[in-house]
Amino acid sequence: MPESPIRKLVPYADKAKARGVKVHHLNIGQPDIETPKIALDAIRNFKEDVVAYSHSAGILSYRKRLVEYYKSVNIEVTPDEMIVGTGASEAILFALQSCIDEGDEIIIPEPFYANYNGFAINAGVKVVPISSSIETGFALPPMEEFEKAITPKTKAILLCNPNNPTGYLYSKEELEVVRDMVIKHDLFLISDEVYREFTYDNHQHFSVMNLKGIDQNVILIDSVSKRYSACGFRIGVLISKNKEVMSTAMKFAQARLSPPTFGQIAAEAAIDTPNSYFEKVLVEYKKRRDVVVGRINQMEGAFCPNPKGAFYVVAKLPIDDADRFCQWLLEDYNYNNQTVMLAPATGFYATKGLGMNEVRISYVLNVDDLNASMDVLTQAIIDYPGRTN
Repeated sequence: MPESPIRKLVPYADKAKARGVKVHHLNIGQPDIETPKIALDAIRNFKEDVVAYSHSAGILSYRKRLVEYYKSVNIEVTPDEMIVGTGASEAILFALQSCIDEGDEIIIPEPFYANYNGFAINAGVKVVPISSSIETGFALPPMEEFEKAITPKTKAILLCNPNNPTGYLYSKEELEVVRDMVIKHDLFLISDEVYREFTYDNHQHFSVMNLKGIDQNVILIDSVSKRYSACGFRIGVLISKNKEVMSTAMKFAQARLSPPTFGQIAAEAAIDTPNSYFEKVLVEYKKRRDVVVGRINQMEGAFCPNPKGAFYVVAKLPIDDADRFCQWLLEDYNYNNQTVMLAPATGFYATKGLGMNEVRISYVLNVDDLNASMDVLTQAIIDYPGRTN
């Protein structure tokens, strides 16, 4: 099981804090946006005498409310086509375990969310990466690259849209290319859409649930963690119109008994969060994105594409080794008694040697803290012993 590039440097951050150094956490997608009060009040107002197991597929009233939510984003689904998971993490694991046998393969464009590697290892599945490039802003690799990667053992393609770690937003046209491959080779298409609400510059998210002709091939993964800034609720969902997939996934859901009761109660209440909340959040994240992208591109030898979605960027820096640099920032460096915690991009690639001079940055801090973080990073690149130009 691989270490998480997002969390493996935590001991070094803890030691830096113990030395009195302020650490700006840009390594993890933990927003500082307030969780909607309506969701927290639902937990505070819980009146039952017993906190009981829920249905293995999730509380029915919550799944019914989810039908309303998905209808509002142009996705038609029924309560029976959903299984609530302990976060999107469990939903992804259920999808892999249900659709892919041990030793079979799944194609994922890289860089990709690091924990996909861990989920695949857990399920005995081989990840076959297809590399995208920072020079193209991490656009979908050409169809020819997918075709070269497909073997008799290939059973699925996994996408994250908008993408973690790159912030890339796949267009409808790109997704239609993937659909054609899915039809041609009879594959499953697993789509992680947990950042659906976070798109910028008037770009719109397009869900794989609306691709024509592959209803039985599509599995949608979703979560409330980022939508409502409620990562600790640990509530996600697996959605598919394929009854065999859902029947199989239910066996795994029953084996873990049920998803968290309080998380579901809060997530159900959160569906009534007013649009004004999301409008305010989106404006704030756009400001943060613009600060990070603008400041990095001002650094000599650095480059950062401008993402259309999520709240991450992958930046290329003039450094010899991202893992060494990220550890050095915490272990040996501070600027005005401050430092930054980044995620080395090597952990988001399956191909060894890629991402050596790249880092993932989560722009989840307020603008003032982000500017302070960029001040530290600007000077750190100058001072780093392994600077490459």
